[in-house]
Amino acid sequence: MEKEKKHINKEEHHEKHEEHVKQIEKLELALKEEQAKSMRIQAEMLNFKKRKEDEVASFYKYCNEDLIEELLPVIDNFERAIQMDTSEDASDEVKRFLEGFKMIYGNLVSILNKEEVKEIEASGIEFDPNYHQAVLTEHDETKPSGVVLEVLQKGYTYKDKVIRPAMVKVNE
Repeated sequence: MEKEKKHINKEEHHEKHEEHVKQIEKLELALKEEQAKSMRIQAEMLNFKKRKEDEVASFYKYCNEDLIEELLPVIDNFERAIQMDTSEDASDEVKRFLEGFKMIYGNLVSILNKEEVKEIEASGIEFDPNYHQAVLTEHDETKPSGVVLEVLQKGYTYKDKVIRPAMVKVNE
């Protein structure tokens, strides 16, 4: 009988040991799953942080874009005023006004240059839809097809972004 008790105790002990081993394996598996879940969450948080940093950097990089877009028609108007023909019979007062316009225009252009606003090259070069908007076509046999013949409205880039494509006339 005592042998039987020892045998039963050994079996019970063995069964309990097996249960503990299974429970440990189950807990280890759960731990691995939680660690993987934690790593995924950390990666998501890092990606989120990076996206937000990029958004903020982009916001600061282009923070003056709206203002610059509103200034471009003013620049256009100054250019038209400056190109007026000031013939000899124009009064001194008109000439002084034009000189003042030229000074203001120069100041505005200087400010835009500091903000990295650049005029898009267009006249005489090949049409590029990334920078040019074709509004007219014409056929000139002396020039190759697809070349910009005339700039109807200047285009501009702000830093590395086109904020207004150049409106152009293109050779067919």
